[in-house]
Amino acid sequence: MNRISKTAVGIAALGLFLTTSATVPAFAQSPAPDAAVDGVDAQLLEAMATDLGTDVAGAQDVLRFQADAVGTAADASAATGDAFAGTWLDEATRTVYAAVTSDEARTAATDAGAVPVPVAHSLADLEDVSARIDAAVVPDVIPSWWIDVESNDVVVDVVDGGEQAAADFVATLDAPEGAVRLETGVAAPETFATIRGGIAYDINNAGRCSVGFAVQGGFVTAGHCGITGDSTTYGTFRGSSFPGNDYAWVSTPSHTPVGQVANYAGGAVAVKGSTPAAVGATVCRSGSTTGWHCGQVQAYNSTVRYAEGSVSGLIRTSVCAEPGDSGGSLLAGNQAQGVTSGGSGDCSTGGTTYFQPVNEILQAYGLRLLTS
Repeated sequence: MNRISKTAVGIAALGLFLTTSATVPAFAQSPAPDAAVDGVDAQLLEAMATDLGTDVAGAQDVLRFQADAVGTAADASAATGDAFAGTWLDEATRTVYAAVTSDEARTAATDAGAVPVPVAHSLADLEDVSARIDAAVVPDVIPSWWIDVESNDVVVDVVDGGEQAAADFVATLDAPEGAVRLETGVAAPETFATIRGGIAYDINNAGRCSVGFAVQGGFVTAGHCGITGDSTTYGTFRGSSFPGNDYAWVSTPSHTPVGQVANYAGGAVAVKGSTPAAVGATVCRSGSTTGWHCGQVQAYNSTVRYAEGSVSGLIRTSVCAEPGDSGGSLLAGNQAQGVTSGGSGDCSTGGTTYFQPVNEILQAYGLRLLTS
């Protein structure tokens, strides 16, 4: 399994993507339609088009929809108040769905431009259940848990053979009926420890990770890649937090950071900002082992239990990743989303990958994202 970061409640099997030798995010104002596609790298668009089964024009249209959907989701959340239970996208039909727990909220969601979906549990209710799990002594058979807003429940992932122990644990939570669902047969997380080449940096000449995003004076990456004071190919770790979080930043006094992400085709993607994408949005990851791969956002505020400890507040996605991709960049169009933490599976068979939200890293260290 590979390692990744924390957001809504959702769990899956993970592992660190390092190689060696809690709330839904606040939606920022969505970019203008043209800004959603201006400067987006051609290789990223082609990767999106392949993943979506469309052409480049279709991928650009999806990016415009995603940009508009950010505002719609924020409006629906504000309008429905305590009855809000989350939003997600259907890119095929260009629809923003908003789950709500009351008839009044259904009307408010419709007025905000979303399609209302009546559900039993508010997002606050599900976050409360997730918080109970975070605070409990969780059995080893449970590697992760996360909030599935589409199914309106907290998903508790369970390894093979752990069904009874997991069920017994869930019974102690005193959760509302139907608020928790066991997902069995999930792979357990593990730490990746294979050093490979690509767009990468070495740590203490003994491990390799991928650069996340350029910031003023250096770059951000995953916390499990190194601790404060560790040396790298380009500079020194000036801050690191793991487990609990999975973020770090490296200062690069002798090098010039640029607000771009390598596209593994001889070019680079210009980073324009860091507006969070909605659940259901298509995102693409750049990493030094496997290059570009795309998938969809599945949940925010996910918690994952690695062998080294739990990490919360992660973005859960269907993007694949492999050892050495740790710390690498997750983009929605030209908007920075997060850095690769860990996950399960690989890029041959597919998998689940988690990301530490980039805005949390910037805020934690008072850094400024570089754009171009």
